[in-house]
Amino acid sequence: MGIDARAADRSGNRPRRDVSRPGLSRRPRPAAAPEPGDQDAPAPLPEPVTMRLDGKVALVTGAGSPDGIGYATARRLSDLGARVAIVSTTRRIHERAGELGVTGFVADLTDESEVGALADAVTEQLGDVEVLVNNAGLASRASPEVLRPVAQLSYDEWRGEIDRNLTTAFLCSRAFIGGMAERGWGRIVNLAATAGPVNALPTEAAYAAAKAGVVGLTRALAMEMIADGVTVNAVAPGTIYTAASTMAEIKQGLGTPVGRPGTPDEVAAAITFLCSPAASYITGQMLVVDGGNSVREAQFR
Repeated sequence: MGIDARAADRSGNRPRRDVSRPGLSRRPRPAAAPEPGDQDAPAPLPEPVTMRLDGKVALVTGAGSPDGIGYATARRLSDLGARVAIVSTTRRIHERAGELGVTGFVADLTDESEVGALADAVTEQLGDVEVLVNNAGLASRASPEVLRPVAQLSYDEWRGEIDRNLTTAFLCSRAFIGGMAERGWGRIVNLAATAGPVNALPTEAAYAAAKAGVVGLTRALAMEMIADGVTVNAVAPGTIYTAASTMAEIKQGLGTPVGRPGTPDEVAAAITFLCSPAASYITGQMLVVDGGNSVREAQFR
């Protein structure tokens, strides 16, 4: 099913949410843990460890490519029982939605008003979003990464990389955290990268800065939401083979300790774990998925 979120609020039947002033309704903090030796206090019951997401509504951004991380993540979340919505900036998202049996939306996630319209449309069609995967921003053939030294980087190019990779995560997270807090449960997983938080290459300053910012946003938001049953984590892929991979990137993947690039489904497996109830004690963390590339001391011979 496909829906254009840009037109979702034109009927006038539903009041538009003010995305610039999200209402975060705080739930009461849990009671303090019993003191050691207090024999009368009942032991707290842990949340059942399960990967299932039956009945929960999940939104995955940046899922327009059939061989990308967003698409693989949406497929895994659907397999776990979630009701999944996917979004991208072009109408090809409707094809992806049909292939996966999920609901597709079109929206520019760098535009505050379109994110607000998307939030209203998803809620109206599927219900309140409880799982959010901020995957939008990764480079593609249609929107390639800007590779230019800082001295040659224009302000518009800088802003474009920041908006595409960081602002999208901020706007989407802000649109949904209020509802998650009110319901006392939620999962947010942001797509970072090894470039920026872990390492960097020449000509990638804007991209690296944006992805490092994603990790900062993840950690700060995790602390803000920790009393409300909402976890916020990041996944940082290394070299992943997709249709947008260049020959240089493929060669980089062959040079990892594992000896190959990663796959979108391997990244999606990490994302979906962090989206699940089984990851209830993990928040504010960055999980690197790079075949061990960031921890070795030197090239293997």
